[in-house]
Amino acid sequence: MTNNSSAFSRDFASSLVVFLVAIPLCLGIAIASGVPAAMGLISGIIGGIVVGLLAGSPLQVSGPAAGLAVIVFGFVEQHGVAMLAPVLLVVGLLQILAGFLRIGSWFRAISPAVVHGMLAGIGILIILGQIHVLMDAKPAAGGIENVAAINESVGRLWGNGLTSEAAALMVGLISLLAVVCWEKCRPQSLNLVPGALIGVTAGTILAAAFELPIARVEVPASLLDGLSLPTIESFIQFPQPSIILATLMIAVIASAETLLSAAAVDRMHDGVRTKFNKELFAQGIGNSLCGLLGGLPITGVIVRSSANIQAGASTRTSAILHGMWILGLVALAPGLLTTVPLTALAAVLLLTGWRLISLRHVRHLFEHHGLVPVGIWLTTVAMIVLEDLLVGVVLGLALSILEIVPYLRRKLAIRHAEIDEEIHVRLDGAATCKDVPALLNTLEQLPEGRKVRILGEDLHYMDHTSAETISDWLQREAKSGRAIEVHPPRVERHPRLKPLFQRFSAEVA
Repeated sequence: MTNNSSAFSRDFASSLVVFLVAIPLCLGIAIASGVPAAMGLISGIIGGIVVGLLAGSPLQVSGPAAGLAVIVFGFVEQHGVAMLAPVLLVVGLLQILAGFLRIGSWFRAISPAVVHGMLAGIGILIILGQIHVLMDAKPAAGGIENVAAINESVGRLWGNGLTSEAAALMVGLISLLAVVCWEKCRPQSLNLVPGALIGVTAGTILAAAFELPIARVEVPASLLDGLSLPTIESFIQFPQPSIILATLMIAVIASAETLLSAAAVDRMHDGVRTKFNKELFAQGIGNSLCGLLGGLPITGVIVRSSANIQAGASTRTSAILHGMWILGLVALAPGLLTTVPLTALAAVLLLTGWRLISLRHVRHLFEHHGLVPVGIWLTTVAMIVLEDLLVGVVLGLALSILEIVPYLRRKLAIRHAEIDEEIHVRLDGAATCKDVPALLNTLEQLPEGRKVRILGEDLHYMDHTSAETISDWLQREAKSGRAIEVHPPRVERHPRLKPLFQRFSAEVA
């Protein structure tokens, strides 16, 4: 009983921290998506309560994600908000089907260079769009259009006296400064208070104190007023090529982002590992409900999840409670949210976009895998910003497949056997992204508590996707205390294999 009480106390405290992180993000991502703020709040509630109850990753927290804001913004500009409902309903059904067909592991076979390139491209687009919101202007749908419109937004800052645009910029910059200063200099005793909350609070107080005439969040008096059920007309319009393409893109990206976030969450704690197919099923239920009730698409969100773990959460109770706190705030005090300036939320999203770019991943790719993955990353980013998300991701995937074409004829054989109380895992042939699901199934089903030897003497090649998969598993198992030995390939094999296996050995030392 004492242990249960202690766990609930930690989860209760963690849920409050996640709630404070989630509120600015729910509002900001809705604004960045070009939809009413209520839609972000609905998704935050569903992501917390519903997905939290069903999730395959107990400590991952779901909600509206910045990674999909750019797609939703473009979709809403072209087809209208009403069409989002049937799209999300179908996205949810596709995710449920993917969970039943047990293809969750295949999403982890996507090249890290493409995934991080996609996130970086989205981050740049968010920044280019939110620069306009910072100045109380409406962003355009594309990156190039937003760059072209900057002069026009800046031109509105000048006038007789203090213009509303200049006031908005001042509030946004002070909010941005408040977030950065808090995260750099916050006292240890207040370590769990999120910077986003400080930034939004500072902007809100400033706008209210000086009664500044700037745009603020609009929230319906009742959450029921914010619900928008799908109509027959929207389903009739669904079978359009552009809408079907957008549906598939949202389904794939939301699933990939969720499962990659879940894999990152697994590296942050020593508790129950993610059941990827169950997580996909839970996300599908959540997105279907978001479609039925008029919300935004949801994914597992690394920002909320890491805050959840850092705050000491131990079970899914924390994620569920944080959804209940959002529901309570919207039901009991919606007027509080209407005092928040849009420019303060834009400041939070500017930092979110910057973190999505994450040049650390580029350095990691270059140091461990050379120029080719970096080239894939750069191409993906450039095409997302210059063209659109679909072009960037498809081209990135095509290049990552082109990289491994010379090695596709040499298959990977994975054999494991128990010898003298140890488990020997022998890799023979070429390990590429197509082998990731089989590789993961083998490694994750090994008996716990036994020493493992990874034998790579007969390995001829390993691409960066399979290398990162093995590295993640080695780090996680070494952290749990499992004894692991890594045996490198023969000297005459591919030149990149030797440094890779040296890295593997260092990770389990």
